[in-house]
Amino acid sequence: MTSTPTTSRPEDENLGTGANLLYGLQHVLTMYGGIVAVPLIVGQAAGLSSADIGLLIAASLFVGGAATLLQTLGLPFFGCQLPLVQGVSFASVATIVAIVGANGGEGGLPVVFGAVIGAALIGLLITPIFSKITKFFPPLVTGIVITTIGLTLMPVAARWAMGGNSSAEDFGSMANIGLAAFTLATVLLLSKVGSATISRLSILLAMVIGTLVALAFGMADFSRIGEGPVLAFPTPLHFGMPVFEAAAIISMLIVVMVILVETSADILAVGDIIDTKVDSKRLGNGLRADMISSLVAPLFGSFTQSAFAQNVGLVAVTGVKSRYVVATGGLILVTLGLLPIMGRVIAAVPTSVLGGAGIVLFGTVAASGIRTLAKVDYRNNMNLVIVATSIGFGMIPIAMPSFYHHFPAWFETIFHSGISSAAIMAILLNLLFNHFTAGNSDQQSVFVAGTERSLRYRDIAALHDGDHFVGGKLYDAQGNEVPLQDEDDHAPQSRSSAAGSPSPAKAVS
Repeated sequence: MTSTPTTSRPEDENLGTGANLLYGLQHVLTMYGGIVAVPLIVGQAAGLSSADIGLLIAASLFVGGAATLLQTLGLPFFGCQLPLVQGVSFASVATIVAIVGANGGEGGLPVVFGAVIGAALIGLLITPIFSKITKFFPPLVTGIVITTIGLTLMPVAARWAMGGNSSAEDFGSMANIGLAAFTLATVLLLSKVGSATISRLSILLAMVIGTLVALAFGMADFSRIGEGPVLAFPTPLHFGMPVFEAAAIISMLIVVMVILVETSADILAVGDIIDTKVDSKRLGNGLRADMISSLVAPLFGSFTQSAFAQNVGLVAVTGVKSRYVVATGGLILVTLGLLPIMGRVIAAVPTSVLGGAGIVLFGTVAASGIRTLAKVDYRNNMNLVIVATSIGFGMIPIAMPSFYHHFPAWFETIFHSGISSAAIMAILLNLLFNHFTAGNSDQQSVFVAGTERSLRYRDIAALHDGDHFVGGKLYDAQGNEVPLQDEDDHAPQSRSSAAGSPSPAKAVS
């Protein structure tokens, strides 16, 4: 663990053991369904027994917890020290299932593990390139990505609210949706309560209350908690030595590239949400933690690791910025990996309860992105078109999941994720119109014509009597030049008026 910097950062606040445990458990409950979904899907595709699927789940919990500790606490060159929960990336599911199917079911797992190790090693080597892209992620790009993350996760919340299992008889029943609605209403009610502590714990408390209500109506089953071992350590190389095949590594490398893009977006998003600085060094440390975790995960029976976007939403909802809270969640995940009985307790929480909480969580992510997009200047530029095109592009695989089915496999792997689709489009269009400006006209689009001459109230409110523009520069009544603050400058400059009241010297250049 690295020492805490001398400068105060919001993520370095330690709330104490009790609060860390409560808020950390809230993070675990939020992402538990997502982290166990991948080993469940892969285990079923490989035709594994229930016991072996249980080993895959335990390994995913254990490795996810260890990766979370590395990301939040950090080691030299590894870990961004931000409140980010790590776990098995859902982006790899389609590729893993394809590799398993091509190699005869269970016999394909060693090939999968070899592909993950090989691709993660290459990803680790190229992280310095990705860590240099922070200048290409202004509020225009990060706002698009954060908004798309929230919108992309909404179908997950809806599926959870309906019951989670589409093949179940009660999927989409009024009972499931009603339980989700009750949980959502409980979150909102507890958020309205005057106590800050209750408000911050609203998600966790609502899940507990929703589960108790479900138990009373026979919608939750805790009878199988005692089945299976109480203590178990993930067995290294349980499914055999990794097998390295070039084709499998190449296909997994595409997934790793997607994970690097999504993790970069998540790191920058959580940095923006908690209002802390994320530079290229910090981004690089976070990406290296992702890749080293993915490199080690197959040795224990797990897969590619990445940051969980739903927990970014939880940070935004609760306002709890401490990385030690998330680190405590990592400890809980490690414990769950070692104590399967604890995992069975959490697994008993009805999926509909998670769905009700997920609507608030994922919607908050989208709202945070909209707030970031409000910082963007849309006057006489193509920014509005960039936002519209990028978000629209990101929504295609959400609105029509089969849209890319006839495209090449590598293309579908990249663009089947709405997050990576929107991120790539936003970066490319921002480069095309705002960095490579050669050929740009003064009137690029009809979309900006109506707002070209508009001024924001906050710009006018910053002016004093006697202020005037000459030659594109702003002067006060005494003829002194007033410095203009860049929109990206977070250190506001100020000036004093004749009355002595400070006012930000912020004007439109």
